[in-house]
Amino acid sequence: MDKLTNKVNVPSLNREGRGRVSIALFAGSFDPFTIGHKNIVDRALQSVADEVIIAIGYNNEKHGLFSLEERLQAIRKVYQDEARVRVDAYEGLTTDYAKRVGATFLLRGVRSVKDFEYERDIAEVNRRLTGIETVLLFTDAKYSCISSSIVRELISYHKDVKKFLP
Repeated sequence: MDKLTNKVNVPSLNREGRGRVSIALFAGSFDPFTIGHKNIVDRALQSVADEVIIAIGYNNEKHGLFSLEERLQAIRKVYQDEARVRVDAYEGLTTDYAKRVGATFLLRGVRSVKDFEYERDIAEVNRRLTGIETVLLFTDAKYSCISSSIVRELISYHKDVKKFLP
């Protein structure tokens, strides 16, 4: 009980009304945000997270195909009617940003064995540095061939990529 206000301090509860709210941080460059990314976010909301923060990591030295503002707007449009999703941008280490926003875990999507090995190593370093855990969701097989880099290449050849974007 808070002695100044005589109120009981109750932690935030998850959507089932028990335990703390689980906040997943799904960080990436999302240049562009694909249907594979959307699938990971949607499935996380169904199974492991009460909220998802989609955060675009940026570096002023690097220039993507789409500007930071274009990427933010595109993702916000996809989730405009979903109150459990926040879209943001950050600079610096993902784990530092995760602490600032109160994320309870990092969310990552895995398409292949190659992705798994890379994500496993990053997850272990992040856990050792800060104690934050990483939850890996395997991409639905129908999306496993889709990556932002492939979509960017198709765009560079003026191909229609609508079927790869939400």
